Amino acid sequence: MEINKDLVAASSTPIVLAILAEQESYGYAILKRVRELSDGRLEWTDGMLYPVLHRLERLGFVEARWQQIGGARRRKYYRITPEGLAQLAEQRSQWEAVGETLGRFWQVRSSVASVAGLASPMSSMQGA
Repeated sequence: MEINKDLVAASSTPIVLAILAEQESYGYAILKRVRELSDGRLEWTDGMLYPVLHRLERLGFVEARWQQIGGARRRKYYRITPEGLAQLAEQRSQWEAVGETLGRFWQVRSSVASVAGLASPMSSMQGA
């Protein structure tokens, strides 16, 4: 299943902030974590991630620092700030409200479909 680009873009801020709330990280590791947590359904690219990180840095939600470990190349590590944690809490509340609302609409739609004897969109998709 391919997830719509608008939905991916809308969810990028809370996803990045949630990952950085776990621990500081760098770009490639963030991309791997997104892929892991989404069971491969979200495949972000550098071109999608770095503008989000730079915007969050400009807004003061994350801070960045360069670090070189051993002979490895330098990496830019990002960590969430207290303002970022507050933003993450706000984003979580908003997404939970949207999810609950959508759940109610889908529940009503399923109830109406079963009363009318119609196949729900999910059952017709499963047969495809």
